[in-house]
Amino acid sequence: MAIKFSRIQVMKIKQTNLKYYAWVVVGLLWIVALLNYFDRLLIASMRDPIKESITMTDAQFGLLTSVFLWVYGILSPFGGYFADRYSRKKVIVFSLFVWSGVTLWTGFVRSFPEMLIARGIMGISEACYIPAAVALITEYHKGRTRSLATGLHISGLYAGMALGGAGGYIADIWGWRYGFQLFGGFGLIYAAIMLLILKDFPKDETETADVFLHEKEIAVEDKISVIGTLSNLFGTGSYWILLFYNGAIGMSFWVIYSWLPTYLKDHFNLKLGAAGVSATSFIQVASFLGVIIGGFIADRWSRKNIRGRLYMPVIGFTLGGPFLFLMASTSVFGIAILGMIVFGLARGFHDSNLMPVMCQVIDKRYRATGYGFLNFFSTVIGGIMVYVGGALKDANVSLSVVFQFSAIILLISSWTLLAVKPKTDS
Repeated sequence: MAIKFSRIQVMKIKQTNLKYYAWVVVGLLWIVALLNYFDRLLIASMRDPIKESITMTDAQFGLLTSVFLWVYGILSPFGGYFADRYSRKKVIVFSLFVWSGVTLWTGFVRSFPEMLIARGIMGISEACYIPAAVALITEYHKGRTRSLATGLHISGLYAGMALGGAGGYIADIWGWRYGFQLFGGFGLIYAAIMLLILKDFPKDETETADVFLHEKEIAVEDKISVIGTLSNLFGTGSYWILLFYNGAIGMSFWVIYSWLPTYLKDHFNLKLGAAGVSATSFIQVASFLGVIIGGFIADRWSRKNIRGRLYMPVIGFTLGGPFLFLMASTSVFGIAILGMIVFGLARGFHDSNLMPVMCQVIDKRYRATGYGFLNFFSTVIGGIMVYVGGALKDANVSLSVVFQFSAIILLISSWTLLAVKPKTDS
């Protein structure tokens, strides 16, 4: 005998399914996030063997990352706009497919210009992912789980950074080209899997069940226009503060992640593999703990205080900035490890709350585009600093000075968040 359910019971079942699938989305995108940062940072831990194979100066090597970041940053708002205007799922899958193909190709390049072109194309493809992914997660996760879900997804980036640090070992054993070829191929396979499993968020309750049964085109309730998007974003004072804050943070982050393996290798006389792993593992493990702790506390603090999510990165960098400065000033490797750990915790507090804070500032229809512009300022400025770091190193200026300057920027810029005026979560 067939069991009949009332309309209310059916809706409860749909909501329960959607609740569970919301965490499935985080899990699926966690692997994509891992590949996103692993593929882009693999090059940093393979500096020596790449320079032996392809002739280039330190400034040119830094330019490989800078060009990626400039292209990535400039196109991030466009990637976000497409995700807001059309399908977030399609943008995510397209991005993964293209950058994985470029990663595979990188394993076969033979000259500096060819490597530079490959990094530029990777920047184009990866620009589409993060804005679409974080926007999709905040659609599936409302206020009660938003910071934690966002943070867990970001922890995939940390895993990618940590694995990227193992590139030195891959290069020592199999050669630097093998890593690009292996993980580029894996990304292409996973893109096909994502095409079948990942679903866009249903726009109304009548579509809630359908999202689990078959793929369908989801109409946008209100047409997203370029003028309307820009007007909403840049007509909001608090959003300008977020742009400044994230730009300053990105400037510090990227110079640290790009040059820390080289700094540890030279300053503490570590081997290439050990320097690459040390530069990523301590920070990323601490950052993973940071997104869990920061996301958990922020989700609960925000229920009592609307500024709860804002306070977490402020607290984090008020502690993390001085410890990063300490890391760049000491000659004791154990103290440097402590500095990296505290900095990593602060990074986790920031990453789990940046998108949730932005959700309290702008219209929910423009989240992906808004995050795209945050990426734009962060990565373009960061790319400039990566190149400057290489140029300063060529001029025999210590990376310690560059890291100390970055630590001061982190501390000061985090305090600007106190001027943000958040609204209720939506």
